[in-house]
Amino acid sequence: MQLQNKKVLITGADGFIGSHLTERLVEKGADVTALAQYNSFNNWGWIETLNDDIKKEIKVYTGDIRDYDNISKAIKGKHIVFHLAALIAIPYSYQSPAAYVKTNIEGTLNVMEACKNFNIEKVVHTSTSEVYGTAQYVPINEEHPLQGQSPYSASKIGADKIVESYHKSFGLPVATIRPFNTYGPRQSARAVIPTIISQILSGKQVIKLGSLTPTRDFNYVKDTAEGFIRMAEVEQSIGEVINIGTNHEISIGDLVKKIILLSGKEVSIECDELRVRPDKSEVNRLWCDNTKAKQILEWQPQYTLDEGLCETIEWISNNLHYFKTDIYNV
Repeated sequence: MQLQNKKVLITGADGFIGSHLTERLVEKGADVTALAQYNSFNNWGWIETLNDDIKKEIKVYTGDIRDYDNISKAIKGKHIVFHLAALIAIPYSYQSPAAYVKTNIEGTLNVMEACKNFNIEKVVHTSTSEVYGTAQYVPINEEHPLQGQSPYSASKIGADKIVESYHKSFGLPVATIRPFNTYGPRQSARAVIPTIISQILSGKQVIKLGSLTPTRDFNYVKDTAEGFIRMAEVEQSIGEVINIGTNHEISIGDLVKKIILLSGKEVSIECDELRVRPDKSEVNRLWCDNTKAKQILEWQPQYTLDEGLCETIEWISNNLHYFKTDIYNV
C-alpha cells in the first residue's frame, strides 16, 4: 500500500513514538491527522516541538480513545489508522491498574469498533515486548507465551487479544506491531535511558537506578517508526503480529557503563528501592527475534546502539529543561 495522499489517523501522536511516526508520515506524503489527548491547555504534546514545515501539514484532533463518540469522529473518513495511544508507565500501573484497563483495553476496543464501522483499509495496532514477560527462551519470537507480569503488560495482552478478535470475527485488516525497548529523543524520564542520561547531564555525581541485571533489546526510535511504516505498506502484515527489535540484548548495568563512557562523565550508581519492580513482576530478560520483520516487512534496524545513544545524549543535552532529575516520575 502506498501511503502518499492516504488519509491517516495516528492515535497517541502527541507521544514519544507517535510524534516521530507523525513526522515520518508527513515525509511520506500522507494526509495526516494527529490525535492528541484533550486537555484544557490545548497542548499537543511533542507535536508542539516539531519543525514548522512538518507541523503545518498536520491536522490536530484533540480527544480521548476512552470516548467512543469522540474517537469515531476522528476515524471517520480515514484510510489508515495507526493506534499508539496507551498508558505505558509500568510503575504507575501498580498504583492505578483500573486506568490501564480503561485506556488500553476499552480504548482499543473503541478504536477497533470505529475502524470496523467505517471500513478502514488498514489498522496498525501497537503491542509491546512486555507482553512476553521474562524470556522463557531467547531470542523471543512471536510464538513465545504471553505473561501478564504487571498490570500494564496484562492490559496490553488484553488489547492485543481484542485486536485479534476483530480480525478473526469481522475481517478487520489489522496488523500488530510489537516493538521491543524503543529509545531516543522525546522519550520521558520514566524510561531507563533518558533517566540515566538526564541525571548524568544535570551534573549528578551519583545516579539513582533500579535493578541493573535485567537485559533489554534497545531499538532506536527512528528505526521503530520505520517499522510502523512498513507494517502499513506491506499487505502480508495483515493478521500478523511482528516483533520490531535489534536481535541484541544488553544488561542495564552494561548500558549504564556505555552511556557513562559516551557522555565523558564520571559518576557512581546507587540502587533506589522505589525504582525496583516487585520480584515476580520484574522482566529479567528481553531479546528480540526479528526474523519475521526481516522476512515479511524487509525491515531491519539501521542504527547501532552507540549511534542512537549519541543522538539521544545530544538531544537531552539541548532539552534538559524537560526533565525533573530530582524527582522519580512513575
